[in-house]
Amino acid sequence: MSSPRVLVLRAPGTNCDEETAFAFEKAGAIAERVHVNRLIENPSLKDRYQILCVPGGFSYGDDIAAGRILATRLRQHLADLVNTFAHGNKDRLILGICNGMQVLMRLGVLTEGVGTGDSAPATLTWNNHGRFEDRWVHLVVDQTPCVFLKDVDRMYLPMAHAEGKFVADNDEVLDQLRNQGRLSIRYAEGPAGVVEEKPLAFPHNPNGADANVAGVCDVSGRVFGLMPHPERHIDPTHHPNWTRRSTQPAVGDGFAVFKNAVDWFS
Repeated sequence: MSSPRVLVLRAPGTNCDEETAFAFEKAGAIAERVHVNRLIENPSLKDRYQILCVPGGFSYGDDIAAGRILATRLRQHLADLVNTFAHGNKDRLILGICNGMQVLMRLGVLTEGVGTGDSAPATLTWNNHGRFEDRWVHLVVDQTPCVFLKDVDRMYLPMAHAEGKFVADNDEVLDQLRNQGRLSIRYAEGPAGVVEEKPLAFPHNPNGADANVAGVCDVSGRVFGLMPHPERHIDPTHHPNWTRRSTQPAVGDGFAVFKNAVDWFS
């Protein structure tokens, strides 16, 4: 198959779209940054793409709550876009990074099929310490069907958010997601950290997330959202200690997320 085409969705306040498009292009995709208003004017544009990516930033200034306004616009004006990528012919992928994960959580596509009540099965809320946090974090991949994490065991990525704490509505929801392999990637205690269910202390778990959850996928593994930024570590020189390394890997840890997405279509 020819290179997959990626729709990198832009909105007022988005600020990681160029880096994300570059990461996909480096992995072999054809990436186009498209403003949400352009899609609302011409919804058929969606048919050009195989991957939908909602990148990081502060869409609409994170007014009301992080990602809520963009999610509302998608729900009201572009429901067919979301449905096509999330539930279409199973030949498309969705990736949400940081603000993008917040959008996907507001849309409910990351937690579909779990929970029984009227309330949302899970949400992303304010970090425990109530402020914006910007740091590098160690991550460990749990057993998961997530397409984007194929053959990935652990990563070291930067995170930068104020509302990134994953909270499940109840233990039953958390158990359902865990049993389906949907708690895809967790914060870990150091480079050799393992999956821990009890929330780790700050700064290992930088926001206090339930079960140290840093990213969640849908049941198929084709829809994935994570709070850390893989596009900010696609080159070895992005690592904060790269000058102290005796040897350099070929690529940064985050590159695998984009390469796995591209390779899924080969």
